[in-house]
Amino acid sequence: MHSRFIFILPLFFLLTGCYSSATSGHQSLSSIVFLVTGNVYPTGYYYVTVNIGNPPKPYWLDLDTGSDLTWLQCDAPCTKCFPAPHKPYKPNKNLVTCMDPLCASVHWPETLNCESPNDQCDYEVQYADHGSSLGLLVNDRFRLKYTNGTVVEPRLAFGCGYDQEVEASMNPPYTDGVLGLGLGKASILRQLNELGVTKNVVAHCLSAQGDGHLFFGDEFVPSSGVTWIPMSTTKIEKHYYLGAAELLVGGKTSGIKGLPIVFDSGSTYTYFSAKAYNALVSLLMNDLRGKQIYDANEDKTLPVCWKGSKPFKSIQDVKNLFNPITLSFAKSKNVRFQMDPEAYLIVSKYGNACLGILNGSEVGLESVNLIGDISFHDKLIIYDNDKQRIGWAPANCSKLPNINNGAPERRGRCKPDESNVDILQAYCAA
Repeated sequence: MHSRFIFILPLFFLLTGCYSSATSGHQSLSSIVFLVTGNVYPTGYYYVTVNIGNPPKPYWLDLDTGSDLTWLQCDAPCTKCFPAPHKPYKPNKNLVTCMDPLCASVHWPETLNCESPNDQCDYEVQYADHGSSLGLLVNDRFRLKYTNGTVVEPRLAFGCGYDQEVEASMNPPYTDGVLGLGLGKASILRQLNELGVTKNVVAHCLSAQGDGHLFFGDEFVPSSGVTWIPMSTTKIEKHYYLGAAELLVGGKTSGIKGLPIVFDSGSTYTYFSAKAYNALVSLLMNDLRGKQIYDANEDKTLPVCWKGSKPFKSIQDVKNLFNPITLSFAKSKNVRFQMDPEAYLIVSKYGNACLGILNGSEVGLESVNLIGDISFHDKLIIYDNDKQRIGWAPANCSKLPNINNGAPERRGRCKPDESNVDILQAYCAA
């Protein structure tokens, strides 16, 4: 999907549940690491395997820091489901009722109508790419594994979707649902934190070559080398809003300032508002004059593509022709987020270089400037909700963090098992 940015949905869950095989003391000792699979192009998304239910079954969930509600396709029955890698989830008398306070959190007050206290709680989420999920709220156990080998099974609330819409341009395979990692109380991360399972910190590292890793907790947050910026909650509620920035191209100002910036891993590409987008395209075009690169209007992979005298094989063939794009946050001591050509270009199947920054005004984002997966390439992006800050640092996202707490002898004990294969593979590969 090009974008899975969620617009307006009040998501405040009253979190209840329990977990086994661990105590809250583990949150300061260990984190939870997931392998990430996917790429910006041609797949269009990144996902992790999460094991849910009793006995636990694996589901592929799309990473989304731009929304709160985690959901997966549900056999409830599923009236409108898309092809997915696993069979729909089957709820087992674990429905959230209409009168439960968490039900009110996914409705505007005037839309909640409970005829009976035991009625099921319905939800609906809408995304900017016109995708959506309609279903009911449930809770069940999530089987998770700390990097120290301890297993936890917290009971978490999530959506059980029986009516889904996907972007018309998308092709199978799809994921089983969405892993909501946004700021709200419905977020899986927030729920885990309130149950004492992990600290309220999530980070992702997405490789430009594909795949990467995700972790909950602060065990792998570098002690130095991270650029930090305070989270701003004054303008764009419940999203990872960094404040306003100025757009620079090649170190020179574009004249565009005051751009509201949001980080959203649920968006494949980056979106600028119309004025910033048009200024960016104009500046890039001017920089390319006389550089033996030409418009490739026949390539419809993305709105703007360029071709050379022969097809490009990778971004390495073309990166020297393009300047870095920078967002400068003047109110945060001139903090800068830089996007090199690898973080805003893709090479299409036709061998052309295409601009992975799109016009957000055309998809209803209005003034919001949304930074998506392409611009996170080979950066460790850290959302530290405990300290209300967001950070980034250059990283080799093809390499897993040094987990296992320096105990390589544990590797010999690894036994593949469907219920924890994604975490165990990362654990064994450390």
